[in-house]
Amino acid sequence: MSTSETAAEFGAACDPRSLGDGTFTADLRQEWSIGTHPHGGFLLALLAKAALAAVRETGDPATDPLVVSAEFMRPPAIGPVLLRTDVRKVGRRATVVAVTLEQRGRSCVEARVTAGRLPTRKPDWHDAPSAPVEPPAGCVTLNGNDPEGVFHLAQGCDVRIDPSTAGYLAGRTGDPPRLRLWVRPRGGVADPYFTLLAGDINPPVVLNLGRVGWAPTAQLTALVRTRPAPGWLRVHVESRSVHEGWFDSDALVVDSQNRIVCQARQLALAPLG
Repeated sequence: MSTSETAAEFGAACDPRSLGDGTFTADLRQEWSIGTHPHGGFLLALLAKAALAAVRETGDPATDPLVVSAEFMRPPAIGPVLLRTDVRKVGRRATVVAVTLEQRGRSCVEARVTAGRLPTRKPDWHDAPSAPVEPPAGCVTLNGNDPEGVFHLAQGCDVRIDPSTAGYLAGRTGDPPRLRLWVRPRGGVADPYFTLLAGDINPPVVLNLGRVGWAPTAQLTALVRTRPAPGWLRVHVESRSVHEGWFDSDALVVDSQNRIVCQARQLALAPLG
């Protein structure tokens, strides 16, 4: 399978199949994983698509994900999953859907999705950090092996990291837990679901502290703010506190028009290093 064919399948890969009764099936694929673990941002996109599909089946016109808040109970494996949806509220401005991702009879991810219509006008105020629209020369392409495992997402995403923010790449262990990246799908353009992926695209920021290994997410909440413009998405991510076995990670995703298109905050377990 070529890279371009994989990229063209992002929408299909996170597009669940309806069973007609509020449940859906999907196949978690290796190219949207880190090592053997399906990518958390990809799972958010899948959960959001299942929720929006359930809303459409009720005849409600809500079309966009606004908020996805997920609890990661246990990591699913690559392979088939079942998604159960429950439309909890249908409103004029916001509709709320509960979604559970199950595998082999066990709950793996439980989420609430708020759906509605994304803003289309220019923001009245925003505070997007400045960065070049395109990755500058010298940025490092993320592909192949990653400290968490094989970065399979490189098959469908072009991801560049600013090495000046990633001291772990040079073997340093005392840099602040902050990273700056650029990401875009290989082929096609980013949509609101891709911004959910982008909000979790970065390696764990605790790598800069020498904490190397898998950093499983316990809770992840993402706000989609508007549809992204074509071009690179810039991701600014930082931690406010690394405390014993836990760390937080806040990501801002900014599009080529300098608009914040997604905000994501998670609590994760830090590797021992």
